[in-house]
Amino acid sequence: GIATPTEAAAVGAVLAFLMTVVYGKFTWRGLTKAVVNTAKTTSMVIIILVGASCFAGVFMGSAGDEVVKEVIMTIGLGKWGTFIVMMIILFILGMFLDWIGIIMICFPLFLPIAADLGFDKVWFVVIIAVMLQDSFLTPPFGYALFYLKGVAPPEVTTKDIYWGTFPFWRLMELGLIACVIWPQSILWLANTLVK
Repeated sequence: GIATPTEAAAVGAVLAFLMTVVYGKFTWRGLTKAVVNTAKTTSMVIIILVGASCFAGVFMGSAGDEVVKEVIMTIGLGKWGTFIVMMIILFILGMFLDWIGIIMICFPLFLPIAADLGFDKVWFVVIIAVMLQDSFLTPPFGYALFYLKGVAPPEVTTKDIYWGTFPFWRLMELGLIACVIWPQSILWLANTLVK
């Protein structure tokens, strides 16, 4: 493409700024408000990243990852039972926590276990991404639903949004099951590009 998503977002912000100037809607107060809101959001993400990194570092440094790995491996659920347990944990975490924290904490724990069980790492990461996306659409919280509520017209209720997204949860779950049953649906392109 012409630009990465981050670069395109920056270009979009500059164009939005220029449009406010051209149409005579620019105010210093509006610019200050936008900068403050951006700083709040960015600092929140950075604080989550720092906190999750610190937790993961201390947890790994105290051999917590080895303890979790040993507990999961000794439960005796087998390859697919362990996989299902990890997916349930990720799904539940995704309903309540931000994706950055989940990735920073769970990836270092689950990727070595998945590799030891014989799962392809690329396949496993894609499955995790789809599982997290599904959990972001699922009540009780459903972060993606709150974002949608923020831009929806006032007459659209949260209940309407939940019921409106219901078919999409089911479709994502069917897609997830298909990717588990046919792992080559994920790995084919990556394997083709490597050759």
